[in-house]
Amino acid sequence: MKGASDGGIFVPHSENRFPGFDIESKELDAETLRKYIFGGHVAEYMETLADDDEERYKSQFQQYIDDDVEADGLEDIYTEAHAAIREDPFKKPEGASAKKSKEEWKAESLKYKTPKSTREEREKRIQAKIAELRDE
Repeated sequence: MKGASDGGIFVPHSENRFPGFDIESKELDAETLRKYIFGGHVAEYMETLADDDEERYKSQFQQYIDDDVEADGLEDIYTEAHAAIREDPFKKPEGASAKKSKEEWKAESLKYKTPKSTREEREKRIQAKIAELRDE
């Protein structure tokens, strides 16, 4: 929400919902908010867990460990992500195929629809089933 409102989109909100807002002074601490935006609170938690409980740290941050991401490198990752978003905000996911045309969607939907049989075809089918039952 903060990013959207900073970007110029009108989103009705109150700054007292953001991290870093002091209720007593009714002011927003920009440094605390910046820390949260760039994952500083996660980095602090990573450091605390690494010092206190190594097993829990490994279970909760295993993907970070596999990718060689340290607590002090989180801000760089967020900075790169924000820069990539600014560069191409409507980036399509890799492997996304082109949109199907109207005819392709129609063919796709008709693929599962069984065609209606004529009366003669239905009668032949019934006679074939009756003949099969008599043979048994």
